[in-house]
Amino acid sequence: MPIPSTPQAADIAVPPGQPVPRLLPTDIADFTGRVQQIDAIEEKFTLARDNPERFAVPLVVMAGKPGIGKTTLAVHASHRLAERYPDGQLFADLHGRRTDQVAPAEVLERFLRALGVPGTTVPDGLEERAELYRALLSDRRMLVVLDNAGGESQVRPLLPGTPQSGVLVTSRARLAGLPGAVHVDIDVFDANQSMELLARIAGADRVEAEPEATAQLAELCGHLPLALRIAGARLAARPQWSVDDLVERLENEARRLDELNHSDMGIRASISLTYDHLGEGARRLFRLLALPNVPHFSAWVAAALLDESFPTARDLLDDLADAQLIETTDDKRGVHAHYRFHDLIRVFARERLTADESVPERDAALRRVLGSLCFLADEARRRTGNAYLPVRIDDDLYTVPDRQVRQLLESPMAWFERERMTIVSAVNQAGQTGFVTQCWGLALIVITLFESHAYLSDWRDTTNVAAAVAEQAGDQLGRAAMFYSTGNLLLLEHRYDEARSRLMAAVDIYEQVDDERAVALVNRLLGIVERHTGNLVAAAERFDQALSTSRRAGDLVGVAYLLQHLAQVRLEENDVAGALAILPEALECARRAGRRRNEAQVLHRLGEVHRQAGNFQRAVDVLGEGLAVVQELQDEIGQAYILHGLGMALLRLGRLAEAEQRMQEALSLACDNGDRLVEARASIGLGEFSIAVGSPPQAIVHLHRALGLFRALRIDQYEERVLGLLNDAYAAIQAGVEKELSAAPAHTVQPAF
Repeated sequence: MPIPSTPQAADIAVPPGQPVPRLLPTDIADFTGRVQQIDAIEEKFTLARDNPERFAVPLVVMAGKPGIGKTTLAVHASHRLAERYPDGQLFADLHGRRTDQVAPAEVLERFLRALGVPGTTVPDGLEERAELYRALLSDRRMLVVLDNAGGESQVRPLLPGTPQSGVLVTSRARLAGLPGAVHVDIDVFDANQSMELLARIAGADRVEAEPEATAQLAELCGHLPLALRIAGARLAARPQWSVDDLVERLENEARRLDELNHSDMGIRASISLTYDHLGEGARRLFRLLALPNVPHFSAWVAAALLDESFPTARDLLDDLADAQLIETTDDKRGVHAHYRFHDLIRVFARERLTADESVPERDAALRRVLGSLCFLADEARRRTGNAYLPVRIDDDLYTVPDRQVRQLLESPMAWFERERMTIVSAVNQAGQTGFVTQCWGLALIVITLFESHAYLSDWRDTTNVAAAVAEQAGDQLGRAAMFYSTGNLLLLEHRYDEARSRLMAAVDIYEQVDDERAVALVNRLLGIVERHTGNLVAAAERFDQALSTSRRAGDLVGVAYLLQHLAQVRLEENDVAGALAILPEALECARRAGRRRNEAQVLHRLGEVHRQAGNFQRAVDVLGEGLAVVQELQDEIGQAYILHGLGMALLRLGRLAEAEQRMQEALSLACDNGDRLVEARASIGLGEFSIAVGSPPQAIVHLHRALGLFRALRIDQYEERVLGLLNDAYAAIQAGVEKELSAAPAHTVQPAF
């Protein structure tokens, strides 16, 4: 008996009266939000319908993380589009991220049967089935919905051949390899949408009765639609529960995924489908990324966690991002790209971390991450030119390759800014987990950022944490470093007596361990304290001691810094010639060292000396050079000081409009950054300006502001000057009143009737 040949597409005869398949699942009665995404989908299909000659098959791919509501949106959008496709709608769940992934040939068999092809005549091969499928749809308007696609190869055989039909695809990957596709990214709900969905499922009365608890519930669900739907269903199934009852259950992170489970819906199961589909390397990185308590992470974090190369770490990060288990946080690229977890996915990652990674493995990975962060932060600090205490945690550093260091730290302060919250979080975690030197080392290193950008709360918080950890561990170097850091902060806040106390405690420890350089660095700050409190002789002694050490060590940055402070002492002693004699060496040292911030500080001091000497145009020129440097460095406090000096020099030259502009800019920056000293000095300048332009009432406002600030800061040496200017302002007002009275015509008294 002859074996029948496999039927070919051209041989298949579909029965007359073509069937109209309606395979869409039922629409979602409580569908919420997604207006923009629906508009984008409908726009694509409208353009294709109105311009069939310009388009291939209209194809929309909706991508998003597990539980984000891709299927819900696809079904709802399909029902809205159904009337545009009167010849039918096909639907298939491809199980793309599961072990039971559906093969395209199997889907085509189902579709062909739905289109009227008898089962006995369905071709055996994938290509033959795809040819027949395209032939049957060639003159039809059919909507094809492919849910949970695993990749492009699963989708391509299921695409119609003509633009009369349209295709909607959902996937946890973006499927960028499908040409001509419109990509619609699905994100979590906002707060209002979350509340609306909970109200639709659990009942509006319960939401209205407990709005704060409902908002907290939405936060604990991470505004993830599946989690919200589960939470709403649990409330609906238990009318005796309050919303706060469920909130209390979810607040325990260890049980959160257990609680977010109802009937056949579960967050853990949803995420597991994707996690289990990954390779072992990606799964291990996913687990380890839950280890550092940081708001985001970059490739250098991944490389340290895995103890792998940068290229390997980046490939695995891309695998996790493609699977929608992590997401990018900004538009940065390359080594600067940042990623993060959704809150509930992080909970799942922590579960897997605890289950699959031993305690020694976790400790080693965390040590490497903290070591990398210390290494990068210290390198960034060195490149800013700031002379702070040496950290001395070489044994705990985990080096980063030179190429990546150059790329990451191309702009050191920009890197510090991007990683600020990572460093703050790392200080806390290092303290909690017993990594003592990394804790106080990071807290010390990051002063560079905190001082330049006036993050005083972060500075105070990290220093307090590190100081407590060092004290408890009996780490003398850590105690000294945190005394130094606290004293530095108190100095910036003009709390001079407290600053002196902390700095003297640091000196005592550094002298005990015979650390000459550290003693010099602390003496530098003590000299500033003495200068600000009017003890000029004591200030000069501290600066001279530190200068001798810096010269012996060949520390050009330290020499430049100390010389410009000694010049300020000379200036305050009215020794202008002595100040001018010191500063050229300071400027040369700063430039030889290539430290732009030090150069700017010296230029500021030199400009002030020229202004006090009466060389106003020279002061404007020098301060202009300094302003360009601090603007390049994005040092706003430095800008405030130099702008004030520029304003005063311009005022002396009679360039009043420019003077006012510069001093207003200085005042604004001082207020933004909380620097009350330069705020007070800028207020004096604006007071002088107002007197000069004949506006003594405005001058009084500015000068009283300055007087209050100087008294609050306990800086007595400026008070006499402010009081003298106030007398001038009041005298100008009195003179103006007397002039008006003398110029006024005499009044004739009319008799009263």
